[in-house]
Amino acid sequence: MARNARVNRPVFARYYARVSRAMERGGMSSQRDALLSGLTGEVIELGAGNGLNFAHYPESVTRVLAVEPEPRLRRMAHDAAVKAPVPVAVVDGLADALPVEDASFDAAVVSLVLCTVPDQHAALTELRRVLRPGGQLRFLEHVRADSRFLVRAQRLLDTTLWPRLTGGCHTGRDTLAGIEHAGFTVDSLDRFLFPAIRTPVSFHIRGVAHRPL
Repeated sequence: MARNARVNRPVFARYYARVSRAMERGGMSSQRDALLSGLTGEVIELGAGNGLNFAHYPESVTRVLAVEPEPRLRRMAHDAAVKAPVPVAVVDGLADALPVEDASFDAAVVSLVLCTVPDQHAALTELRRVLRPGGQLRFLEHVRADSRFLVRAQRLLDTTLWPRLTGGCHTGRDTLAGIEHAGFTVDSLDRFLFPAIRTPVSFHIRGVAHRPL
């Protein structure tokens, strides 16, 4: 049974709404296009934020259930859903207790959210539960750096006020390993820097995995 999602971060929500629009203009919009290209069927999106993915869904998607626990961001997502090229329903919900039945979606989408969930493994396990066998997981996340110096910098950043200022973001999570540990098979993977300089928050991955049959 789904639990009530009591996540209220109004300061972060206002900050994220501004910063995310700047990120779109800086090139994240094209990454969302690549993330969602070719998707079909019924999709669940975890941590929809202010709904920036919605405009990028291809018409081959029959419906999107977008889960967002933060009230202000959820209201923004509702507004974005009205303009989406596919049917989008925005609902409250928690990453570790999604309000849907087992094996009920063809694909799941996560973008810039697995760094913030309190328990990444629980969130990924939930996504695996709600996917049909063979269903895809599309992911776009910032992740652990590729050098020991920057990994140490990420660890330091994650012990400061950074997570509180950014809605729970942890810069140094090994999200790719987390996806595999949750039982997904990774089919394709791209690594990139965004912004295109080496900082503790620049390391990103975009890819496709699936729930094995």
